[in-house]
Amino acid sequence: MNILNTGYEALMSGIMAAFFAQVIKFCLFTLRNRKINFKIFTTTGGMPSSHSAGVMGLSTTVGIIAGFSSLIFAVAFGYALIVMYDAAGLRRAAGKTAACLNRMMDDFYKHDLQAVGGKLKELLGHTPLEVVAGAAFGIFYAFWFHSFLLNHILA
Repeated sequence: MNILNTGYEALMSGIMAAFFAQVIKFCLFTLRNRKINFKIFTTTGGMPSSHSAGVMGLSTTVGIIAGFSSLIFAVAFGYALIVMYDAAGLRRAAGKTAACLNRMMDDFYKHDLQAVGGKLKELLGHTPLEVVAGAAFGIFYAFWFHSFLLNHILA
């Protein structure tokens, strides 16, 4: 099945960019902390943003296929901007709020924090640098993937 210049290419580009961003995140965590934590593959937050990589991989591939002045690229890119804004804005603020609430709960329920449901997840969003790094990776991956398909399918 030839996926070059189809919606399948755009979809695969976005999914694989997000997946490889998670692999990079796992490798960076392992190098930094000198321990392996497979939960990194399923967590949000951290460097680089896999959400940003995925949506930019998708929208860049749409631009490559349909043209960067096309209506569908504008829709895909607008969607990508909303996702990245959310990752660096709303979800990051929610993570900071969770950290504050966790500290308050630690002070109030020193002995039995699990009785009130345990700690809230703090690593939800991204710093602007993590979002930009994820977006740059997604763009790079989309161009690389398209080039790979061109060289191996049409060769």
